Amino acid sequence: MAVNRVPVLKRCRSLGLDPIYLGIDKKSTRELKRANRKVSEYGLQLREKQKAKFIYGVLEKPFHNYYEKAERMPGMTGTNLMTILESRLDNVIFRLGFARTRQEARQIVDHKHVLVNGKQVNIPSYLVKAGDTIEIKEKVKSMQRYKDILEVTGGRLVPEWLESDQENLKGVVKELPSREVIDVPVNEMLIVELYSK
Repeated sequence: MAVNRVPVLKRCRSLGLDPIYLGIDKKSTRELKRANRKVSEYGLQLREKQKAKFIYGVLEKPFHNYYEKAERMPGMTGTNLMTILESRLDNVIFRLGFARTRQEARQIVDHKHVLVNGKQVNIPSYLVKAGDTIEIKEKVKSMQRYKDILEVTGGRLVPEWLESDQENLKGVVKELPSREVIDVPVNEMLIVELYSK
């Protein structure tokens, strides 16, 4: 399995991204050296794509597949792409506050701790649908790990398209998110332009 091993803060700095979007509270004090270099149109488009891939932890091939799927769906391709990325199971676990970062959410899903509608799912890229119930398995709920996670994520705002019951580590997908409620600093129109060349 391919894994991106670039240090997170270094990657955030190069993409001009605030680490808070990844669930990380650290700040980098280093400055970017290439402040006065002009970025081409292609460079801007590529940076937006890399940002989206980095935030959601998706590699190139699956990301391209998501784009093709978004293109086939009715409506705006860019908006569809963001909705697909946002409805990945690992992202939903992160949004519900059951993980501190998307990477940790991915690991929780990989370790078979998650039930979707009562069935065990261990595929982080599983796409949830409106009405799905997501919960952490009964036998791992009492683990110290989840107590620590809830301490950190307790004050985090759960998006309005999700309903979270943090006491019982359970959540419901009320509806699929629209672009307005996705607070990710990505200009998806540039990604569409990049792929449509």
